[in-house]
Amino acid sequence: MANSSFPHPHGRKDPRWSVTVRIASSPTAECEESKQLKFRGSCSVKSFRVSERRGERVGMAQKNNFQFSIREYRPSDEHGVMSLFRDGILENVYPAFFKAMSHPDHIGVALSISMAGYVLGGSSYFQALLFGSAWAGLIYYCCHEIYETYMMRRLSTDMADIQASYLDNPDNGFWVAEDSTNDQSKVVGIVAVMGKRGGDENERCDDWNGGVMGGGAEFAQDAGDGSYGEMSSVVVVFPWRRKNLGCQLTQRAMDFCKEQGYSRLVLDISSPQTAAISLYQKLGFVQTASHSNTHANRFFSKLARINVMRMEKFI
Repeated sequence: MANSSFPHPHGRKDPRWSVTVRIASSPTAECEESKQLKFRGSCSVKSFRVSERRGERVGMAQKNNFQFSIREYRPSDEHGVMSLFRDGILENVYPAFFKAMSHPDHIGVALSISMAGYVLGGSSYFQALLFGSAWAGLIYYCCHEIYETYMMRRLSTDMADIQASYLDNPDNGFWVAEDSTNDQSKVVGIVAVMGKRGGDENERCDDWNGGVMGGGAEFAQDAGDGSYGEMSSVVVVFPWRRKNLGCQLTQRAMDFCKEQGYSRLVLDISSPQTAAISLYQKLGFVQTASHSNTHANRFFSKLARINVMRMEKFI
């Protein structure tokens, strides 16, 4: 490393013109040395700016270095899995509410009710706002009731005892994605597959209200033949989304179906979950049916305008 100083243009020593230049042997050392430069005049060092940008890129790469592992469920994961499952179901309430309120029919009803409140209140804007808010509150309640009813039904059936429902049954499987970036493990994703027979699907189709079949003759022909896997409980925590974790969990479910000899993998998903639907379509899933049976009050389903879509993929 060499040190040198530049003299004043007129030969006089002036501390304002005293600049120390350090020549580093490596980019890392250059960054460290450049930060130690002290300027008393108006000087600009290009290498300092380049080193700063290089350091920022390395820091961002380290910050975005997510590491996870997918493994089978353990009893010690129960608390994290249950919390993630509840949050993953109820977070769909707001998207469903905003999607329902943006429908032209609901917009028209909201405007009509607000106008009625304005007239009945004697040209009161507060009364108009109150009537419109009451309608919006009813729609939100319907959306919340649908997802909460589904969550409670799952928590009282298969999710009540994951060990007995999935791990003790060789036809089923339950996996968790574990964050391995820190010393303390954390569940950041879950996926479950339950083996089904052809007759089980026929009984389920009979229970659908207003179901519509579609998606190709090959799916309809295979609907009553052999066994298949039904994927459920696919949830990923928000910071880990758009980082390929959802694809990896779905791939693990498809690998399990191949090992079990299932011909296809099916799943049910609500219509407001547009991001998840887009992901499954990219992975090759095709919509084969839709229905409005959300296991909640039919009046709630109609007001919330939530449909359940069945998507399938041949393994």
